[in-house]
Amino acid sequence: MELIKIPKVENVQMLDRYSKTPSQGTLYLTPTNLIFVDHDGKKETWILYMHMANVEKLPLTTTGSPLFIRCKTFLSVTFVIPKERDCHDIYTSLQLLSQPSNIEDLYCFEYNFKNGNMPKSEGWNYFNIQSEYQRMGLPNDQWCLTTCNKDYELCDTYPKHLYVPVSANTMVLVGSSRFRSKGRLPVLSYLHHNKASICRCSQPLSGFSARCVEDEKLLNHILKTNPNANYMYVVDTRPKINAMANRATGKGYENEANYENIKFHFLGVENIHVMRNSITKVMETCEQKNPTMNSFLSGLESSGWLRHIKSILDTSWFIAQAIEEGISVVVHCSDGWDRTAQVCSLASILLDPYYRTIAGFQALVEKDWLAFGHKFTERCGHIQSESKEISPIFTQLLDATWQLMQQFPLSFQFNETFLYTLHDHVHSSQFGTFIGNCEKDRLDLRLSERTYSLWGYMASQMNEFVNPLYVADETPGTLIPVLCPQNIKFWRGMYCRYENGVHPREPLGDLLLATCNHSHALEDHIQYLKKKISTLKNVLSKPFEKEKSKRQHVKLDNRNLVDNKYLYETSIRELQSADDNHPLKVDLDTEKINSFDGISVGVEAITKDFDSVALDWKTIRNISECRCSTQFDHLRRKYHCRKCGDVFCTRCNDKQIVLPGYYAHKPVPYCIDVTFLFFIKTNRRVNVRPCAVKKVN
Repeated sequence: MELIKIPKVENVQMLDRYSKTPSQGTLYLTPTNLIFVDHDGKKETWILYMHMANVEKLPLTTTGSPLFIRCKTFLSVTFVIPKERDCHDIYTSLQLLSQPSNIEDLYCFEYNFKNGNMPKSEGWNYFNIQSEYQRMGLPNDQWCLTTCNKDYELCDTYPKHLYVPVSANTMVLVGSSRFRSKGRLPVLSYLHHNKASICRCSQPLSGFSARCVEDEKLLNHILKTNPNANYMYVVDTRPKINAMANRATGKGYENEANYENIKFHFLGVENIHVMRNSITKVMETCEQKNPTMNSFLSGLESSGWLRHIKSILDTSWFIAQAIEEGISVVVHCSDGWDRTAQVCSLASILLDPYYRTIAGFQALVEKDWLAFGHKFTERCGHIQSESKEISPIFTQLLDATWQLMQQFPLSFQFNETFLYTLHDHVHSSQFGTFIGNCEKDRLDLRLSERTYSLWGYMASQMNEFVNPLYVADETPGTLIPVLCPQNIKFWRGMYCRYENGVHPREPLGDLLLATCNHSHALEDHIQYLKKKISTLKNVLSKPFEKEKSKRQHVKLDNRNLVDNKYLYETSIRELQSADDNHPLKVDLDTEKINSFDGISVGVEAITKDFDSVALDWKTIRNISECRCSTQFDHLRRKYHCRKCGDVFCTRCNDKQIVLPGYYAHKPVPYCIDVTFLFFIKTNRRVNVRPCAVKKVN
């Protein structure tokens, strides 16, 4: 809080190009967020400090001092502050809060899960790199686990568990590591079922003529792990001219004459500096106040962004094709933690359906990005550092994945919201998952003990991320994308996310997800009804069966005698001795048990169970605001309460309760109205949000 010089400023104008008139309201600086609340109280704009990419003071105007904020989530907004001194104080505070000087000051070390019901350990044990390699069938006759890097001595930016050819001894591994930039020797990333493999490394320290016998032997050992091919590819993802320029600094690329049965390919993916300039131009294009068709298309073209996405996909498809044909591939760029991570991940997604599931994609990020040392802290600008190290490398992975989702909508278990959530939390520093530049950094910071895992949070919100069109049984083994230029699309949902006018009011995915949730809820309720009917049928039939067997030889006027009093008393006795799942079981005193009121109360209890779930859900279409007056837009999802079937915002529908009318007896979402009434009926203490008080009163 000592960094916040002024916590509140009134009569602030918020200008954005998404609305025609400025909003007037109050600006708040909290320990974690900048919050703007308009005077009507219907709209709040929250900006996490860690999402701020840059803050700029604009020239003074007649209305005040403008402060321009551009975010990593592609939000751009200007606040006009009445007093120039207040603007300077806020500017100074935001500069310090958005980029801490010490990694220990990041948000994740202070964050506490709001509901308090998720332990910090949740999610940290979801992934294990050895389990992922075991899923691929490792170790086997060709590949083994080496302990050379158990203390990160061989390469401190690699994981401690590395899989290498069985025939490669320690001397070969150490020699190859010394010949590769940053010690990143060729190791296994992915093994296909046909024994073809993807290995990754960094550029060799070859200069103009240097060679390394151990490195040449290691690549030959990798070639021999695949008995189905007599050659393999070495893919350098860089443009050839860049690789040649690196030779002057003692680095470069492999000399084809020194490596037997290996074919080299340069595939032209640009470096981090080009990508950083490209995304800046995309943001400037999207920030145009009155864009014309010509200005928008020319701006997008000059950015080169779609061209870069296509080059990444082209390289990934080349690798996937080679693997599918049974040819192994070794991939590198400069240091092997940016472009290499991109193309190895995307090739794996094309080849393996598992990586198109939610758990599989998370495992892929853990393996190829976190474990193998993508520098998230530097690339995302988590702390004060050289701006030239910031680059949208992970954003490009998500964009390329989205391109594949557009071509294969039935083949991915996750939806766009999953990608948005990943993108935003990679930059938010709210969770410890993406803090640090390598596995060793995360262990040194003890993140699994001190911070929450993003995977644990996402597991608690799993329904948000499911693609309702996904059909696991019909997903092809290998995806065959069509990567012609006209198939590469601009991802409006990511880069124009805050522009209301270009989005549908109800995205098709949200409508489909709401329909699927409603169907599942009804199916669960039907199972509950079947169980109750079956139990009730069994209870009512037992006395008749006993009476029938007892009096089967007694006849009067050719009719069986039925003793109704006997049947009733028998039913009551069974009701008293039944377990809690009995359809008529309720808490009855002795006086009621001896009267027909007991049965009446039991029926009433069943009726309440039936009524505890909503059969009809209100449509989410054409609903503009929640009961708490929160305005709905494309950024605010609409949620159904399972109890009343009405539509609410996330703040009014973030609790869960077990409703007796559902067979599964699992917690389901319900609104704050239901929460309030539930606690009143049970005489429990409740903390009600302001929006709940407003609605109840």
